Amino acid sequence: MPMTTLTQPNLPTVGSGTPRWKKFKGTEKAAVVFLCLGEKRGAELMKKLSSEEIQQITAAMSGLGSISAEEIEAVILEFAELFAKDSGLTGSLSIAENMLREFLPEDQIQEVLDKVRGPIKERDLWARFNSQSETVIAEYLMNEHEQTAAAIISKLNPSIAAKVIPLLAPDVMQDVIERMINMETVPSFIMEQIEETLQNDIIDNTSQSKETEMQEHMANIFNHLQPKLFEEIATGLKKNLSETFEGIKNKMFTFDDMINLSAQDLAKITRGVQGNTLPLALRGASKELRDHFLNSLPSRSRDMLLDEMNSMGAVRGRDAREAQMLIVEQTKILVEEGTVVLPSDGEEDDDDILE
Repeated sequence: MPMTTLTQPNLPTVGSGTPRWKKFKGTEKAAVVFLCLGEKRGAELMKKLSSEEIQQITAAMSGLGSISAEEIEAVILEFAELFAKDSGLTGSLSIAENMLREFLPEDQIQEVLDKVRGPIKERDLWARFNSQSETVIAEYLMNEHEQTAAAIISKLNPSIAAKVIPLLAPDVMQDVIERMINMETVPSFIMEQIEETLQNDIIDNTSQSKETEMQEHMANIFNHLQPKLFEEIATGLKKNLSETFEGIKNKMFTFDDMINLSAQDLAKITRGVQGNTLPLALRGASKELRDHFLNSLPSRSRDMLLDEMNSMGAVRGRDAREAQMLIVEQTKILVEEGTVVLPSDGEEDDDDILE
């Protein structure tokens, strides 16, 4: 939006040629503004001033004499320019409520606030829904009737809607788009039902996602701790937060857990590991895990890795753990890409011999 340029009118001058309003003091300019407000509004505003300020404004007002329309315009323009340059306003429901309490009875205040809170709550709901990932929104819509899905998508930001629609099943996508094109205004009571259901689902999902995020964050922290320190912490957590700690443990993935990966997956992981990271990591690993890695490699690669490990000499435990974490991070990347699959709970018994 282009900025409006304020221009000063041609004004009568005094003495040295300076416009008379330029000679006005601050209190005199304030008095001009008060006079422009009129008696009723000016009186209401004056109630907000201190006794000293009221006295100063009254004195200035009484000494102004006749003021031309051009001088009034110049003072108001100056006020507007100063306000735009140096001031700002912050609006909120609480500020509006405090202002209402100055002149409305309590029952009317509540009536006004209830009518205002509705649209605010609605805007907040759709803002939160728009902030969800397109995958989450699409999965949610797949469980809804096509007409409901069309109504919901019509409330999404266009950029979000464009990402959600292709994720729907082809026949559903076509049906939803046609319904959106032909859709008339959704009755308010139906939209209220949709929003109420959506609100409940969002609150539940948000609560669950926050807990999941917390557990994943703590799992990543614990992954980086020294094993002995983690065991000390785990003892207390098992006792005080057993259920939550179990959820965190299920999301943890350490270098020792790689013993559960197949030889094929280990080979994919080691191909992306750079420099001496793998031999350094294996120097700090248990014999069982080290052998599991070595057995996943072709004989020539295995021999080269063993030679490199033997030629390294003594290594610091901290360096070995850092190398192991690099491999764990590489593994997580491949898991997210779908290249490597982590074994789920209970898969350890899949190789049991059944008679």
